[in-house]
Amino acid sequence: MTSQTGSPRVKEGFAEMFKGGVIMDVVTADQARIAEAAGATAVMALERVPADIRQDGGVARMSDPSMIKEIIAAVSIPVMAKVRIGHFVEAQILQAIGVDFIDESEVLTPADEQFHILKDGFTVPFVCGAKNLGEALRRVGEGASMIRTKGEAGTGNVIEAVRHARTVLGDIRAIQSRPAEELMTVARDLQAPYELVKYVHEHGKLPVVNFAAGGIATPADAALMMQLGLDGVFVGSGIFKSANPERRAQAIVKAVTHYQNPDILAEVSEDLGAPMTGINIDELIPEERLATRGW
Repeated sequence: MTSQTGSPRVKEGFAEMFKGGVIMDVVTADQARIAEAAGATAVMALERVPADIRQDGGVARMSDPSMIKEIIAAVSIPVMAKVRIGHFVEAQILQAIGVDFIDESEVLTPADEQFHILKDGFTVPFVCGAKNLGEALRRVGEGASMIRTKGEAGTGNVIEAVRHARTVLGDIRAIQSRPAEELMTVARDLQAPYELVKYVHEHGKLPVVNFAAGGIATPADAALMMQLGLDGVFVGSGIFKSANPERRAQAIVKAVTHYQNPDILAEVSEDLGAPMTGINIDELIPEERLATRGW
């Protein structure tokens, strides 16, 4: 029998298993255990949460493999890790140590300002950020098995994630209303592969799962993104920069599960302690914005 390990369908099917769940950033094995106990479907192992990367400045790179292996050993749920945009050697290293998913992330300092990683050459699946439909389809065309909004990581401010989600979903609805003979022009305007534009026209969705990320800090934020039509949620600084990470992590997982039930959302939003300190995105200078990285 021919092995199906690492085929596009296998990788996309793996990503489908995360639907309706929460993926949490962690920087230690203890935090990974907290995330698993709270009900996270996966953890993202990195040396600093986005809020600290933003505050510290400098060059942010792939995490130390020994730290990632310690987190892999600590939990039974899938472990993801980040590489810099375009840094295919960091991706080779993460695949070699056995991570379950690679995030080619704008949160780290980009290694290549022109080219993203050709993900088809890897057996491990990739998730990539996108601000609009054209960007999402370009990443899928390179082999990404999962898309997330870029948001504005490390701010605790959900406005950019909402903007990106509404842009992608609005573009999808607009394509569905176009006649088939106009799709090549749509592909040209989006700078996206024609076959993927045809898929969106026929199915009314991306070819891969579509999660929310960037600035989600409360159970209400997470439920908002689900009600807008996303498949799940990434939470970074919003949990471990809050006053009570265990309680907030559990609350956000419940909020994603029961995102259409206001009574449960009200219950899980009580007595969580102080959320992370937020940043008004309008006060960021262009060089401080992470979502603009990549294309």
